[in-house]
Amino acid sequence: MSVQTGKAPPDGRVPTRPLKGGAAPPGGRAPRVKAGLPYLMLLPALAATAVFLGYPMVQNVILSFQNLNMTQLIQHVTEWTGFGNYQDVLGSEEFWRVTLRSVIFTAVNVVTIMVGGTLTGLLLARLGPKMRLLLSIALVLAWAMPIIAATTVYRWLFAQRFGVVNWVLAELGFDSMADYNWTGSQLSTFFVISLLITWTSIPFVAINLYAATTTISRELYEAAALDGAGAWKSFTSVTYPFLKPFLLVATFLEVIWIFKALPHVFAINEGGPDRLTETLPVYAFVEGVGNQHYGTGAAISMLTILILLALMSYYLRIVLRQEDLDEGEDQK
Repeated sequence: MSVQTGKAPPDGRVPTRPLKGGAAPPGGRAPRVKAGLPYLMLLPALAATAVFLGYPMVQNVILSFQNLNMTQLIQHVTEWTGFGNYQDVLGSEEFWRVTLRSVIFTAVNVVTIMVGGTLTGLLLARLGPKMRLLLSIALVLAWAMPIIAATTVYRWLFAQRFGVVNWVLAELGFDSMADYNWTGSQLSTFFVISLLITWTSIPFVAINLYAATTTISRELYEAAALDGAGAWKSFTSVTYPFLKPFLLVATFLEVIWIFKALPHVFAINEGGPDRLTETLPVYAFVEGVGNQHYGTGAAISMLTILILLALMSYYLRIVLRQEDLDEGEDQK
């Protein structure tokens, strides 16, 4: 048993008595709990991701190494093919034609959406309160409409005999368009699909870009006006630098969403005519479910993911580099 003399130790620290049972002092556990709290809050989301995304992904990978069709399903037989499905798909000219078509389709739609969304967002920033509210409601309604419902509306608008578009064009003097079949050729079908995708995607870009413009100080525009900057110069020197991080992220998301778009393309004409409007997701669905080659469809879907990651790797580096530059400027 030690005797306390009341004198402080040579280093000047005041001795503390240990807690009963060897417990840590009150200040020891709180920092550890506080540091681990964010990870605990992420557990539900991680668990849901593992169940609803991770498990189907693992099953799809396993399926891609099998020869599975209705015969195997009925007989409950598992036939492993190794990389046979991947070799067959990569050796097919049709796969590479669909891949090129998907890349061009994605590039055209992303450019159209980003330009249209940027212009609409800047318009929102310049409108008065009432007109801004009306336009915002219209954008939200277009954005919130279910994809299949929107596709049904577009199929009705561009119907060959009773479509509103053909009727309007005929009334304007284009008599040859009275019975025009918009889904009868590759280009016209892609035009309808692209119009549908653009209509449903512009609201996301426009509303978020308008929200970003509200963070720009009006004093910067006043200073640019005093320096003699016009509308274009004001946009390039003031607006664009603030919006650049958002535009990079929005473009990144739009590339992903459009490249993997399935219902827009399939519901318009099921990849027709003559499978000339199939993109990679539609191609995987038709081969896997439509033709009942489930292993081949799984292999195509996995290759689609790999191709998308390869296309986005360079762009992702640009986004990350931009974030590092922004953090460096904030620290300065």
